[in-house]
Amino acid sequence: MGRLDGKVAFVTGAGGGIGRAICEHFIAEGARVVAADIVQAFASDAVAAAPDGHAIAIACDVSNDDAVKEAIGRTIGSFGSLDILCNVAGGSSLEDGKVTDVPIEEFWRTIKLDLFGTFLCCRHAIPELIRAGGGSVINLTSMAAVMALPGRDCYTAAKGGVVSLTRSMAAEYAADHIRVNAIAPSVTLTPRVKARMEINDTARNMAAMHLLGFLEPVDIAHMAVYLASDESRRLTGQILSVDSGATIV
Repeated sequence: MGRLDGKVAFVTGAGGGIGRAICEHFIAEGARVVAADIVQAFASDAVAAAPDGHAIAIACDVSNDDAVKEAIGRTIGSFGSLDILCNVAGGSSLEDGKVTDVPIEEFWRTIKLDLFGTFLCCRHAIPELIRAGGGSVINLTSMAAVMALPGRDCYTAAKGGVVSLTRSMAAEYAADHIRVNAIAPSVTLTPRVKARMEINDTARNMAAMHLLGFLEPVDIAHMAVYLASDESRRLTGQILSVDSGATIV
């Protein structure tokens, strides 16, 4: 018996390293999964090994209100209900930097993807969780939201907003039996991060901060399964640092 048997999950950013690992672990634990990514082919890869009838892949731009509404509608149309929302879509770019230097366009790009995208998915998914009698919302924030991280002011602002949104929604929807928590990873060795670290001395120098070594996507997936399962039924409004000790050094 899987820890997520009978549950339906909607996962954004499914084509990335963390999103893919979460989709795979949700499916392995018995959930039916809707894998959403701005590129449908990437989402399809994330659920390619799923048993028949256990997963679908869809294209969805999380920063587009109509697209998110349609994606949640397709989820209900395919599986009849929704129990888990996992907001993974997001990320910074090499354009990020100091507030005095960073291009204005980069600020709005990051806010639109990381914060507004999370907001929209919650806006359209939470009513379905309420109809299902409750459920779990899992937001991805970052160590950048809970500690000083120079040169990432756009990303810090967006992920800090996700932290505050997580806490306020936890209070707002507790009466509806909805738990809202966030995972704050440190450096996670997705393919994109590995490529950046080859050209970024700052990222390489962060290795000493990670007492147990850099994270792998599977480390985030394990926490997501816990938050999605009934094992975390009394946990809400929390920001859980999966960071190899980086935020305590």
